[in-house]
Amino acid sequence: MEAAATTCYRHPSIEAYVRCTRCDRHICPDCMREASVGHQCVECVKEGQRSVRQPRTVFGGAVSRAAAPVVTYVLIALNVLVYLGEVVRPEIVDRFAVLGAVLTGPDGEQYYYRGDTFQGYELTGIADGEWYRLVTGAFLHLPPDASFGVMHLLFNMFALWNIGRAVEGQLGRARYLALYLLSAVGGSVLVYLLAPDTSTVGASGAVFGLAAAYWVIHRRLGHDMAAVNRFMAGFLLWMVLSALFTSWQGHLGGLLTGALVTYGLAYAPAKLRTGPLQLAGGAVLLGLFAVGVAVQTSALTGG
Repeated sequence: MEAAATTCYRHPSIEAYVRCTRCDRHICPDCMREASVGHQCVECVKEGQRSVRQPRTVFGGAVSRAAAPVVTYVLIALNVLVYLGEVVRPEIVDRFAVLGAVLTGPDGEQYYYRGDTFQGYELTGIADGEWYRLVTGAFLHLPPDASFGVMHLLFNMFALWNIGRAVEGQLGRARYLALYLLSAVGGSVLVYLLAPDTSTVGASGAVFGLAAAYWVIHRRLGHDMAAVNRFMAGFLLWMVLSALFTSWQGHLGGLLTGALVTYGLAYAPAKLRTGPLQLAGGAVLLGLFAVGVAVQTSALTGG
């Protein structure tokens, strides 16, 4: 008497004589996956991959040589697209720039605000509840007809391209994006606190935050700091020189925020370097920003 032919558990119409070394089920050639010993079925391979802990950097980023810096690419694309929007509709800058408090007159012109309002003049800016300017201003740049013009965008995107890829690789995409946005908001908040009647635009605050993160990361990893210190010295020199025609407050706010966030990611005790606790830390920082904005708004409006 001949024994009944065995078939693949996933393809019953196909004869199979090889067993999965993990679940012992018969598998056909299409379902075979090479293992360290013998072959495994598709389901066992997937289960094994889920049970393997993915290696991560000390900052929480996934270790992968093939991972592309997707977030950096997206941020650059967003900045460029918004700039093209500015070229088509220049009024976007006035509508979404970081602006604390000014009076907009019947003629559409903006005037200094000193706590008093007048008939026909409207309060405009963050003090009037336009909190979104704290974020949107970081994706705008000086329009083409300005003195610095398109070079403002090019300098920031060049810095983002060079620094962002390295920082994203260490922090991972989610933490990197959080760092970028928090640095951008931190720069905008300091502008609001120190120069509320100044309209500012640019990704510089976020870029300075990434520069601070770059320095902290290298220090935490024990790398030779000579070249990194020269790099940071150049950034600080640029912050001083650019104060003549850009917002030093935005640069400083982004720098301090980026340093604080990355220091927490790098040097917090291991038991505190978990996703939920890091998320809570970011929420606390946002809460502090909100308090600062609320206090400044109250001081400006007397309310």
